[in-house]
Amino acid sequence: MNQIHLIETKDGSSSLLNVSLNETYHSTHGAIQESKHVFIESGLKPFLIFKKSELSILEIGFGTGLNTLLTLLATEQRSIKIYYETVEAFPLENDIIATLNYPKFLHAENVFEKIHRSHWNEAEEIVANFKLNKRAIKLEEAVFEREKFDLIYFDAFAPAKQPELWELPILKKVAIAMKQNSIFVTYCAKGQVRRDLISLGLTVEKLPGPPGKREMLRAKKI
Repeated sequence: MNQIHLIETKDGSSSLLNVSLNETYHSTHGAIQESKHVFIESGLKPFLIFKKSELSILEIGFGTGLNTLLTLLATEQRSIKIYYETVEAFPLENDIIATLNYPKFLHAENVFEKIHRSHWNEAEEIVANFKLNKRAIKLEEAVFEREKFDLIYFDAFAPAKQPELWELPILKKVAIAMKQNSIFVTYCAKGQVRRDLISLGLTVEKLPGPPGKREMLRAKKI
């Protein structure tokens, strides 16, 4: 069983340390800051600018639920229907979730509770126009519908810690699940990951990373 410790990051928001992997769930420079920069600003925002009426999102690594919460908060006042599917091999215990300060930090206590109270392996509406499907399954075993998703949040633990989650067959499985004109974003900027995404036919660009990280990757399926 993985040992999980609560930590505080430099922007004041909390994160977790997986002791067995010696890996944090978010950047120690700021959990909320990193998630907003990588997944909301670099991934979700382009779709909001073009005012899509529906958006299908796949998140690799539900973790603390922070990306889910930030996505819901960014879209709840807009006329956009969200389907949000996320996979997590090792769901966190409720007592660990209760220690996180995101609800108070983001003034979203009720919504955060609804996200975590929703059942695993069932699609449930969290608020109007936001349907969440949390899947408790290893990424290696997950099957995704072909060309279903507009946006991919790839937020697995780092390649140095869990290299099997970043191998070409996994990335190919995710790429096949992407629609035309979809976007893939990740905090990772490793050269092999970039080359593998290019080999799958995606157009890949390096973007400035969040504080504490020089670069990140965004890929598009044209």
